[in-house]
Amino acid sequence: MAERRPSPEVQWPARPDTSLALNHMGTFDWDLDSGRMHLDETALEVLGLRADEFNGTPAGLRVRLAPPEEARLDARVAQALKDGRSHYGAYVRRRRRNGTAAWTHIQGHILREPGGRPYRIIGIIRDAAHDPRESGAGGDRDEGRRRMTGVVERTTAILAHARTVNDVTDVLKDPEALGHLGAVSVMLGIVDGGRIHLVAEGRLGTYVPEIEYTRIEARFPMSEAVRSLQPVFIASRDEFRLRFPDLWPYIEPLAVHSGVYLPLIAQGRAIGALGLLYRREGDFTAEERNLLVALGSGIAQSLQRAILFEQEHDLAEGLQRAMLPRRIPDVPGTRIAVRYRAARMGRKIGGDWYDVVPLGEGRVGVMIGDVEGHDTDAAAVMGQLRIVLRAYAAEGHTPDTAMARASAFLHDLATDRLAACTYAELDLATGMLRMVRAAHHDPLVRRGDGSCHTVPVAGGPPLGAPRDEQPGAGTGYPVTSVELHPGDTLVLCTDGLLERHGADRAAGMRDLVRAVSTGPADVEELADVLCDPTGDPGARGDMALLLLRRRGTPTPRGGGPLRLRLAPGDPQGPSTARHLIRAAAAAWGARELTDEIELAADELITNALVHTDGGGHVGLRMTAEGRIRIEVEDSSSALPHRRQAGDWSVSGRGLLLVEELAQDWGVEPRGGGKCVWCEFAVPEHPAGP
Repeated sequence: MAERRPSPEVQWPARPDTSLALNHMGTFDWDLDSGRMHLDETALEVLGLRADEFNGTPAGLRVRLAPPEEARLDARVAQALKDGRSHYGAYVRRRRRNGTAAWTHIQGHILREPGGRPYRIIGIIRDAAHDPRESGAGGDRDEGRRRMTGVVERTTAILAHARTVNDVTDVLKDPEALGHLGAVSVMLGIVDGGRIHLVAEGRLGTYVPEIEYTRIEARFPMSEAVRSLQPVFIASRDEFRLRFPDLWPYIEPLAVHSGVYLPLIAQGRAIGALGLLYRREGDFTAEERNLLVALGSGIAQSLQRAILFEQEHDLAEGLQRAMLPRRIPDVPGTRIAVRYRAARMGRKIGGDWYDVVPLGEGRVGVMIGDVEGHDTDAAAVMGQLRIVLRAYAAEGHTPDTAMARASAFLHDLATDRLAACTYAELDLATGMLRMVRAAHHDPLVRRGDGSCHTVPVAGGPPLGAPRDEQPGAGTGYPVTSVELHPGDTLVLCTDGLLERHGADRAAGMRDLVRAVSTGPADVEELADVLCDPTGDPGARGDMALLLLRRRGTPTPRGGGPLRLRLAPGDPQGPSTARHLIRAAAAAWGARELTDEIELAADELITNALVHTDGGGHVGLRMTAEGRIRIEVEDSSSALPHRRQAGDWSVSGRGLLLVEELAQDWGVEPRGGGKCVWCEFAVPEHPAGP
């Protein structure tokens, strides 16, 4: 055999740089301390870089390396440096100038100081397009196999945390999630009755709005995959055109040459389909098909779990909302806004509630509360408790009595559930706000000038606690009274609003005070701001909110409320009450009627002290209609009635006198007692000089 001789232009023996160049192998030198990188002429040629395009740093390689390839190469180098190795190698896919991809092999030798610190990497960059163990032979398949297997594993791991259909679609729309599959478009369709609803599309903008909804029996690849429960592989544009002519007009203008449509099967039926479109042309290998089917199986399980999760959540939230008031009544003199937001944890609903109860005579009751627990039982108990507390308030019980009776009711249910609650009763004429609290946090008041502060309310035990464990005398729920001025807003909320960002209750309360003080004055707008879920995608508990803003003008003629306790056996009590009532009536412009007002008040006070036990309360206030109203409350449920007194009788004329003296009078039940009242019209006086 004749001896082969090198070409005349190549000297013998060949120089090392000549040998490297002839084999499309270049060199690089990377100074790790300064970050500088040198590429020789052949290395630039292999990568398809011009000298003026390379900036002398590793970042300059990005022009020819896609982000996933660059990230994989960086990870390979970082691992070698961390492990203390002296060599590393990696196959990466580079982009040619015409847009096609080609394989490149990079091999580096790591130089280290005596202490082991790496400071320099010297290596080789070669064209691996003709490498028999890489691209075109086993290497390409090995690299593709590793890449696709990694995609399946990573995608399955990410989808394991998906709770909703939106979570699943967000994963599929993420360019990095399925980018290593090389697909230019990812489409997800969900079976909805006899149709397929396209709910997600990612990557190259190949979404076709005209086919957002398709029938299962239609001639579309996604429909065929759902019908047959078999994947549909399309290897060429001609196959798209011939097999699916209805889809071809939408595919033709796109740079798509192949595709696969995978049925998403759960429990033996198709719940959706996944479509992947590619620029590559050619059939899919058996290994690629197996990996894609495995990917579809993982997505199907996640999608089914998300669909069931949303169905259960919707059912639970519907139950909770059914237990809440269907409408909030319009109360003259107020603006009221309510909000409820369910927990985003599937069936883990709670027992949060709110309610508004018109009480007549310019009064309104508002409540908010939370039954412990996050399940359907908590929601059911909440519904019963809300209705009971509403009934006690509507019957006329005082706030403390209504709260105590609701607590006894919950205890008698024997559910082992406790509840927190705040109940407030507002007299719109006077602005007097009477509040009781059961193991709930303090309410807030935003003043008309925008300032906001908590209102310390004397608290009682949680609703449902055994009566013998409730400390103190009386009902166990002391009443706290404050005045709500026109323009002021009462803010009631449950713990879910305070703990929405995971903070403790004190920090949550500070955040809430700041949000209320800086928020809009309109209660509807303020409610939207306070319940805005932005930045709070994982609210763990449900929450309820009630805002009440007092409208109107200040009480006419400065008539503030007067309220006195009538203690049994106190000889000075009636005379003190008469003196204060006479002085208040004169101050409010009814000087000519002070005798009549004092006499009527004395008759009502006397009836309460003589015919009932336990004393009572007497109140005097100016109504919005400009009348002076006297109210005497006692603990007896027996209603007064007029009697026919004889000529020499010493009693029986009290109500006759009240009826003759006052413009109007009446009786209101107040739960465990009653309120007898009368009103006097204050005369108008001409303006003085």
